[in-house]
Amino acid sequence: MTELQWKQLLAVVEGRPVHPLPVGFIIDSPWLPAWAGGSIIDYYGSDEFWLESNLKAIQRFPDALFLPGFWSEYGMCTEPSAFGAKCVWHAHDLPFAEKTIETVEQAAALKKPDVHTDGLLPLMLGRLERMRPRIEAEGHKIRFAVARGPLNIASFLMGTTEFMMMLSDEPEKAHAMLGTITDFLCDWLRLQKERIPTIEGIFLLDDIVGFVGEDDFEAFAKPYLKRAFGAFDSKVRFFHNDAGGLVCAPHLADIGVNLFNFSFNHELTMMKTLVGDKVALLGNLPPRDVLALGKPADVRRETAAMLAPIKDARGLLISVGGGMSPATSTENIDAFLDGVKGKI
Repeated sequence: MTELQWKQLLAVVEGRPVHPLPVGFIIDSPWLPAWAGGSIIDYYGSDEFWLESNLKAIQRFPDALFLPGFWSEYGMCTEPSAFGAKCVWHAHDLPFAEKTIETVEQAAALKKPDVHTDGLLPLMLGRLERMRPRIEAEGHKIRFAVARGPLNIASFLMGTTEFMMMLSDEPEKAHAMLGTITDFLCDWLRLQKERIPTIEGIFLLDDIVGFVGEDDFEAFAKPYLKRAFGAFDSKVRFFHNDAGGLVCAPHLADIGVNLFNFSFNHELTMMKTLVGDKVALLGNLPPRDVLALGKPADVRRETAAMLAPIKDARGLLISVGGGMSPATSTENIDAFLDGVKGKI
């Protein structure tokens, strides 16, 4: 993002007024490759197509802030690959990381990967380093260290059902697994910051947090998220969970989160009450059913309805409740931007 966009983002998370209303979107491989005219596998495999796709979005929608900005990723395979997961690739569909853990004993004995050498991590970071001069020549900087969260990674390594059962049946082994994963995450986030000094934010994504109850959240999610977000001193600590967000919302400030992207099922005004004044919000139009599948008139109408109850827009980055959905059209994004401008 540009220096001006970064300052706007800092103003949002600090609760200062931003005019006009700021708009931001999480964009990555589910949406960007096809929108840019190529395949998902080319997006992962070609530095040139990856860079061109990101630049095309930035240039076509200059009024939007794209998060995390030039996201180098391999879908859900990035972090599991470091733990030895087999990654299955498709030309026009997202890759999938197969399970590596069959028993709770294996989970508890999980070994921490070397973030310098293991899995897809060197390729992800190498792309950013190779492309960084060209990104900066366009007036942008890489601002975020990015990773999937500890529960998300655990669910890919073990299977979601098996992992959730372990939380109940073998809590000590679950803690051992999550401790190792969080140690890995801290190493990985710090390495990104070390290799790219312009990074001043942390972005963690963990939808599995939305599937646990209050007690399990406090036991198995909160301490590990807090440690990961504290991996280095950062100005923006951005958390994405577009599953149920009511359990985690009151705890986010204590975890250190100051920007939260959450499910479109939760209204902006209600979520603002839950998170308090220390956490800014990114949302909250339905990304699939409205922004992707609606007509431009539907997008304008629903955007206006979403914004109508808002009396004080401080601490808000207007967006959708999740990442940009596949097949979201240019016309609908324009309609969303027009709808936000209508609120000014």
